[in-house]
Amino acid sequence: MSELRVPVGGVHPLDDPVGTSLRGPHAHFAERRGRILRYPPEVTPWVALPDRPEAADWADAAALAGPGGIVIVTAFSEPPPDDWEVVFHAEGVQLVDAGVEAAPYPEAVRLGPADVPEMLDLVARTRPGPFEPRTVELGTYLGVRREGLLVAMAGERMHPPGWSEISGVCTDESVRGQGLAGGLVRAVAHEIRERGETPFLHAAASNTNAVRLYESLGFALRRRTPFLGALAPENPPISVSGTVRDLRETATR
Repeated sequence: MSELRVPVGGVHPLDDPVGTSLRGPHAHFAERRGRILRYPPEVTPWVALPDRPEAADWADAAALAGPGGIVIVTAFSEPPPDDWEVVFHAEGVQLVDAGVEAAPYPEAVRLGPADVPEMLDLVARTRPGPFEPRTVELGTYLGVRREGLLVAMAGERMHPPGWSEISGVCTDESVRGQGLAGGLVRAVAHEIRERGETPFLHAAASNTNAVRLYESLGFALRRRTPFLGALAPENPPISVSGTVRDLRETATR
């Protein structure tokens, strides 16, 4: 798997996809404390850290998460302090559209808030990654039903300016091998392209089957990136940044 080289010159939006999403198209979701940005946890647990977080930044992250709350980050360069409990640390890959044959998928149906119980049930069976009761609000979600049962889906998550992440890709074991995941990924990519944006996605580097599928669809490796999930300390240090600032009000002014 060769790495796709992209033009340099300033920070690329995908170098900090959580932060650029929350400062850009997803600003209406953003909550801030000091230099820390996060989505509401019922939307998705992703948090944006500064490139070189200091002790005060970790204190602000702990204040946002609450005692024992989980923080999930990517594109980080510093490990959390010793009083944080790391629950997972995995190497991941970031892949971008390099010629995906995007197209609608005839069997796909649009999913929305009324479908969340079914979506959560499918996620529990397939474990594609973080998916919360309001994740569906982040973008388009498409699914496939067989005999009335939701058996596959894919949708959008992070939204850096000009880009949209395909996420939540999962297929029930009973229908694997029928091309549903590929068809849905192409269909979501089509929706993204229709808006004039470019699809990208993340996967665990160890999930070689998923990576091979995405490469076969026309995605190429942009970079390798770590994923970290950690629990805030039960007795966190005092944050001096003041109360949580909710950016959603300013985003709508």
